[in-house]
Amino acid sequence: MSIFSEISEDKKIHKGEYFFMVYDGFPVSPGHILIISNEEKLDYFSLSKKEKVELSNLIEIAKRIIEKERNPDGYNIGMNCGEAAGQTVMHFHCHVIPRYLGDMENPRGGIRHCVKNKGYY
Repeated sequence: MSIFSEISEDKKIHKGEYFFMVYDGFPVSPGHILIISNEEKLDYFSLSKKEKVELSNLIEIAKRIIEKERNPDGYNIGMNCGEAAGQTVMHFHCHVIPRYLGDMENPRGGIRHCVKNKGYY
């Protein structure tokens, strides 16, 4: 059983047909949201077409939720698929991470920083 299956209803900030949202317990930045599958699915590639459609809509909803309380300057949207990609909880979840000017010295390269020396090009 996944740790995400133990999240209490009062922690859920939005629920869809196939997913729910919570604020990340270990946020990268203020407002960081996780979109988690209701059913225990391994990763993005395990999702059905219907789930992928809803996920896309929920990313937009997560953005609106974040922007009710915060004013981010950008976003990183990420899904780790497999151990080699850094996935530590083997239950699908998508990170919606608000980014703020100055939150790191040089953000150029964005997600490319997940592999050493690939962020700057």
